[in-house]
Amino acid sequence: MTDIKKLQNKVKEFIKKNNLSKNPDILMIDLTSEIGELSKEIIKSTDYGRHKTRKITPETEYELGDVLFCVIRLANETNIDLDTALEKVLKKYEERAKKNKKKRIGSGR
Repeated sequence: MTDIKKLQNKVKEFIKKNNLSKNPDILMIDLTSEIGELSKEIIKSTDYGRHKTRKITPETEYELGDVLFCVIRLANETNIDLDTALEKVLKKYEERAKKNKKKRIGSGR
């Protein structure tokens, strides 16, 4: 069992134990909120763009953990195997990188 699958199972058991199951629509709202909180911490770490270097704070780590938890919950509620999803995405980025090694590989948008 991969580490990602272990994380999905760990979150699944936590949700079941604490009766926290939610509709994927609500989970998307939660995820969006947590991404906003993470963004705020990262922006604060550069003093709102005044500094290039970032000071990673405990709050940044905490918010990133919240985002990860929300992503795993959403995957579990929609029956998505994150291992498979990640492999597909890595293949997509690898193919994109081969096509144009000089451009940054991002979302492609």
